[in-house]
Amino acid sequence: MTAYDRRLVEHLLPAVWDVEAAYGIRNPQSPDADMPKATTDPKAAGTLFAHLADIRLGWKTAPLSLGERQALVLRYGVDLPDDEAAAVQGVTDRAVRYRVERGVGKLAAHLNGHEYVDSYEELE
Repeated sequence: MTAYDRRLVEHLLPAVWDVEAAYGIRNPQSPDADMPKATTDPKAAGTLFAHLADIRLGWKTAPLSLGERQALVLRYGVDLPDDEAAAVQGVTDRAVRYRVERGVGKLAAHLNGHEYVDSYEELE
């Protein structure tokens, strides 16, 4: 089972709403294309599409509030800056940042099979 951290969740979230985004997402475990002698970890080399399937399912099943869902869509789906997302949601910029932070944490915790705790980080 792969541990989903905030960085990976944020990297994959745009693919929830844009199926073609998967073609532009680079597998974080693979080497750069301009590195011909670089090697990959065979256990993690083919996980990108599994991650994409997980993130889409996680989006549907994670215990996110409506405000968190809206903030995540506005940030990762529409790519709005905080001030514009705040205007759409009728809240402050700070509230949008909090909702995004909390939403990503809840989604990461859900994908890892854990209960969400504020400032969730995968514990090893």
